[in-house]
Amino acid sequence: MKPTLLVLAAGMGSRYGGNKQLDQVGPSGETIIDYSIYDAKRAGFGKVVFVIRRDIEEQFKETFVKRLKNVIQIEYVFQELGNLPAGYKVPEGRQKPWGTSHAILVTEPKIHEPFGVINADDYYGVDSFKVLYDFLMQDKRDTNFCIVGYRLGNTLSDHGQVNRGICKVNKAGFLETMVETRGIEKKPDGIFAPDAQGVVHQYTGEEIVSMNLFGFKPSCYHYLNIEFKNFLQERISDPKAELDIPTSLDKFVKKGEITIQILRSSSRWFGVTYREDKPFVVDSIRKMVDKGLYPEKLF
Repeated sequence: MKPTLLVLAAGMGSRYGGNKQLDQVGPSGETIIDYSIYDAKRAGFGKVVFVIRRDIEEQFKETFVKRLKNVIQIEYVFQELGNLPAGYKVPEGRQKPWGTSHAILVTEPKIHEPFGVINADDYYGVDSFKVLYDFLMQDKRDTNFCIVGYRLGNTLSDHGQVNRGICKVNKAGFLETMVETRGIEKKPDGIFAPDAQGVVHQYTGEEIVSMNLFGFKPSCYHYLNIEFKNFLQERISDPKAELDIPTSLDKFVKKGEITIQILRSSSRWFGVTYREDKPFVVDSIRKMVDKGLYPEKLF
């Protein structure tokens, strides 16, 4: 059975100032998601499942479902506040989604095979999807997952702060800890970010970070469900609290219940966190098209 690609496309795009998942960056009007789907299909993925918001459903169907129906199997699910375990209800005033871990959980009825996870607004590159596909097809350990990691210094924006899952990797190439670090900023004198206590730390840029390019087996739903319930018990009344994927998995890695291999890709990552990032993305894609890495029109 071919693996599935899960695309996290329910983000609000607040820092970008619009719906960046549907923004056109390719020479024939392609979005970043189009390039990910193209790369995933030629790597061997058999299906794409999107997590979207209900308010963009019609635009999403017009942009992707109709256009790609003869290219690859496309399905989608909604990430909604009311998608909660039995016994829980949405607190009054809650407006923000529950986070990326919850976004994966809402796909459980749709995915029963090994799957990769990507952000809709990140370009991961041809080699990254090959590395991910090979892992999902070849690794038969139910509780061994993977992250395709990138060098921190190559994942920063020139236009503001970003959030990254910073990984500590052992000598065997497995994850020891992963800390979701918020507010990472590139400044003239270095790379800085505050920790959970507000103490500012400097980074070298060589750290390995997760860009939400994961490889999972269906067993991951078991662990994500456990941690999401723990999260709700502790923080459901916090209107801004979200549960991210690194935080969900870190506890189980430390306990030895799961293992996560850190894989490396020769591809370059780039994304559109801020609107000012878009010209660089457009130019980078244009250069890859000119080199023959992609056709002028993908689909």
